[in-house]
Amino acid sequence: MTEAKVKVAAIADLHIKEDGSVSYRSLFNEIAREADVLVIAGDLTDLGKPQEAELLAEDLRGFGVPVVGVLGNHDYECDAVEEVSHILHDAGVHLLDGQTVELNGVGFAGVKGFAGGFGKRMLGSFGEPAIKTMVAETVSEAMKLENALRQLETERSLVVLHYAPIPATVEGEPPEVYPFLGSSRFGETIDRFNVSAVVHGHAHHGVHEGKTPGGVRVLNVAQDVEKPSGQPYAIIEL
Repeated sequence: MTEAKVKVAAIADLHIKEDGSVSYRSLFNEIAREADVLVIAGDLTDLGKPQEAELLAEDLRGFGVPVVGVLGNHDYECDAVEEVSHILHDAGVHLLDGQTVELNGVGFAGVKGFAGGFGKRMLGSFGEPAIKTMVAETVSEAMKLENALRQLETERSLVVLHYAPIPATVEGEPPEVYPFLGSSRFGETIDRFNVSAVVHGHAHHGVHEGKTPGGVRVLNVAQDVEKPSGQPYAIIEL
């Protein structure tokens, strides 16, 4: 028997500010009518402040649809990751950092990811200790993703990242910043597993859709990126 399609709404880069100038409650209410699961692919807050996380938690109150997320670089700015994560967990968000969750028969694996560049221009572990530390962080995130994917036993799976795993979906950004928008190491990891699709954010001026070298669909769901639906979120059927 064919399993029913699961509709996932995916968005990234909410950048909730502590002044409460923007509320996502009405958008979340719309998503609750359209989708079975909401995925938020990083930069949930603007500066990683607990007050910002509290505002997001309030907007999600009574949401009624499972929420999966990963943190982004902005969520680390104020060095309050533990408190921000606790607030979001308490709000019912399945916040993934190398973990997995199964919802409606779909497995979700998520990590923040990191920078490092793409293809032949990917940064190598050579030279100054600072460069080696940067590459080690990217490798560590890729290993966390690999370990998470090994745990999944579902036929359908979605990888959630903040940083991009391929260069195609960051096109439109200045070429000078490509190395800071993601790394091919994540695409290489994804292609070793049976992944249905990937979502990421971070590249606000990038392209909505691309594919890994192995053919896995990758969607840039940063809210500023134009999507076929015309909405700030994408709908993915799995």
